[in-house]
Amino acid sequence: MSDYLLAIDQGTSSSRSVVFDQNAQVVASAQQEFPQIYPQPGWVEHDPEAIWKSVRTVTREALTASGVAQKQVAGLGITNQRETTLVWDRQTGACIYNAIVWQDRRTANICQSLRDEGLEATIVDKTGLRLDAYFSATKLAWILDNVAGARKKANAGRLAFGTVDCFLLWRLTAGRVHATDATNASRTLLFNIHTQEWDEELLRIFDVPASLLPDVRDCAADFGRTDTAVVDIDVPICGIAGDQQAALIGQAGFEAGITKSTFGTGCFVITNTGDTALRSANKLLTTVAYRLKGKVTYGLEGSIFVAGSAIQWLRDQLKVIDDAAATEAIAEATGVVTNVHVVPAFTGLGAPYWDADARAAILGLSRDSGREEIVTATLQAVAYQTTDLIRAMAADGIRPSIIRVDGGMAANNWFLQFLADMLQVPVERPANVESTVLGAALLAGLASGLYTSLDDIAKLWRRESVFEPQMDMEQTEKLYAGWLDAVSRVRSANTIEHTN
Repeated sequence: MSDYLLAIDQGTSSSRSVVFDQNAQVVASAQQEFPQIYPQPGWVEHDPEAIWKSVRTVTREALTASGVAQKQVAGLGITNQRETTLVWDRQTGACIYNAIVWQDRRTANICQSLRDEGLEATIVDKTGLRLDAYFSATKLAWILDNVAGARKKANAGRLAFGTVDCFLLWRLTAGRVHATDATNASRTLLFNIHTQEWDEELLRIFDVPASLLPDVRDCAADFGRTDTAVVDIDVPICGIAGDQQAALIGQAGFEAGITKSTFGTGCFVITNTGDTALRSANKLLTTVAYRLKGKVTYGLEGSIFVAGSAIQWLRDQLKVIDDAAATEAIAEATGVVTNVHVVPAFTGLGAPYWDADARAAILGLSRDSGREEIVTATLQAVAYQTTDLIRAMAADGIRPSIIRVDGGMAANNWFLQFLADMLQVPVERPANVESTVLGAALLAGLASGLYTSLDDIAKLWRRESVFEPQMDMEQTEKLYAGWLDAVSRVRSANTIEHTN
């Protein structure tokens, strides 16, 4: 019986592969970090071959550890860091430049130029996104204009563009399939989320040849088969979704109003808005939550650029902790910090500020401030940023009664309690906090017939813990006011003037 699922989760700082049984229980997993590349301040890149090598390694390790034979694998699902942009040669399969990561800010000036031309409204109307360097289109344009010979090759049809899922699919199928899914396409600034097509006007605006683009398919669909020459197995690839949409699926977010918040490298909140592409008046994003059997379900999303990566910064740059798990005990011993604020705007601020020029700061330090206060204030900063998003959603008419959380930081009890206090909403943690990779597996299970419906998938979701608000509203408001003051001090004057 083919009753196991294999999933690849290619994230910003690591690649993971997991084998699940038909009850969505983990059988085996493997994970590997890979280097981050920072050529200049505000620039973030990945070596495509390092990504590919890590994916091959963890996929083999997970399968070997599981003891599952390839004939028992019903399907493979892929989820990925979104917006990260790659361009490769169709003949050789080699990328012509490093992957430009979603966090990268080098194209902020291109976005400003397009804004000055009065094109922002058109772009927002068609894509549901902001005109921001976060998304793929200006990264792609930058590669075409800054890599020698790239635009000439693109115009001749010799190059292919893709987000990470698309690049992995090309490699896994030995170049036979150039495709992506609707969720990843919806994050490029080139895809019309209403018509569900690459948009000719957007292609002209960003000067992108249509020949570069992949086919766009449903999230649960036929994406070909793996090639035994590259990964030693022959299994169907039948599920793809961007990481945040995959997490919504892993959290069984199939009803309008269900809200999930994923705490990975960044933090991303998505609310299912059903068949309504809700236009935000508060700088949130309208995006494709998933597309199944041609039917689109939309989501309202808030994106924070730095969450778990702030904890990595404490570990790797400041060296004040040995591992992420240490933050919980430190915060428990320290308690809520009121006088020190960490604003982790290492690559600008995302929603609802969209300030590309803001930069990180630690504010309010006094002579007795130390490691404990900085660590705790960093955890609090992630909760404050999430509060920014939930309050923006409330202003758009979306008021979640419960928030489902996942990702690495969801293992931290102190953080989740503080989050519930700040949001004044119960916070639910599932039995499996790695909802992203689970979502990819569930999509593959749906396409392969292992599951017959979304109801089948929803029945698999299990709650492990719930954190109820304990702090009174007056204290919450006082803490949040301190956060807003700190943010105002790191924001760029030009952006504040533009957005007010």
